[in-house]
Amino acid sequence: MRGSVYYQTAELTKIIFFEGAKKINRIDPSHEHYQCIASYNTMDTYRRVWNNLFNYLQEHFKLKNCELITDEHIKCYVEYKIEYYPSSQYLEKITSALGKLEIALNRYSKAKYDDPIVYDFRIRQELLNRARDLKLVANNYHNRVYDDPYTIIHNLQNPNHQLAALMQLEGGARAEGVLLIKKGQLKGCKIDKISNKEVGVIHTKEKGGKEGDILMSMETYKKFEDHFSKEENAVFKIKYQPYLNDIKASCESLNKKYFASHGFRWTYAQNRVREYQKHGYSYEQALQGVSWEMKHFRANITEHYLGV
Repeated sequence: MRGSVYYQTAELTKIIFFEGAKKINRIDPSHEHYQCIASYNTMDTYRRVWNNLFNYLQEHFKLKNCELITDEHIKCYVEYKIEYYPSSQYLEKITSALGKLEIALNRYSKAKYDDPIVYDFRIRQELLNRARDLKLVANNYHNRVYDDPYTIIHNLQNPNHQLAALMQLEGGARAEGVLLIKKGQLKGCKIDKISNKEVGVIHTKEKGGKEGDILMSMETYKKFEDHFSKEENAVFKIKYQPYLNDIKASCESLNKKYFASHGFRWTYAQNRVREYQKHGYSYEQALQGVSWEMKHFRANITEHYLGV
C-alpha cells in the first residue's frame, strides 16, 4: 500500500469501521460486519495506535508499506512499549488495537489479491499475558537478562553493532539512543560517583525527549573516540533491524537465548543495582538511582527489570 502513515490507516479504517453496526452482526461469522468496529471513539483510539505503530516501523525498520508488517514487527513494537512500563490498561488497549489491525489487513489483502497475504499477530497476546498488570510483573515474569553478554557481543559480526551493544550493556541506553550518535554527544570522561571509577560519557536524547548521560567503560568510550577520529564529520550510525539480526545470529551460534537489544538493557539494570549496593547504597536508593539513569522516574520501575 502506498501513501503516508495516515493515509494507510485511513484506508484500513474503511475496511473495518461501520458506525452503528449491530452487535449481533459483529459476532456472526457469516455477516459482513463480523469482527468490525461500530464505535467512532473506539475506532479513533485504535487508529491512534496504528499510527504510532506505523511511525515506529518507519523509524526503526524503514518499513513504509503496512502490507509488509509481520509478527516479528508486532513483537518488537509491543516489547518496545513494555520498555516504557505502561499500565496494564494501556497495554491491553495496544494489543486490542493490534488485533483489529490483523483483521483489517487480512480483509484488505483478501479483497485485493487472488492469493492474499495471511496476517497472524497472536504474539501480541502472548506478550500481554507475560506482562499483564506490570505492578505485579513477578506473576508473569519473563527474564530477559543475558547470562554471558560480553561473549554474545564479541561474537557480533559488525564492529559498530558491538559498540552499540556495549553502550546498552554498560550504560543502559535504549536502542534508539545508540542508532545515531554525533561527535558532539561525546562529553569526555568523569568519575562515576557510584563506583568511583573513571568512565566515558555520551549524552543521548531518546523517545519522549528524555535526555541524559550514558556512562560506559573507558575501553568502550575510546572505541567511540577512535570511530570519530577517522574523519572530521564522522557519525556513528547503524540500522535497527540488521542490529537485531546480528544479535540473534550471535545468540543462535552460541546456543543462547535471544532477548533482542532489550536484553542488554535488562542486564545493565540488574548489574547496576548490585553496583549501588556494593558501594553502600540501600536497596531503595539503588532502585531510584538506576531508574533515573535509565531515564525513568519512579523507583519501582527498576523492579520491573529485577522481577520483583
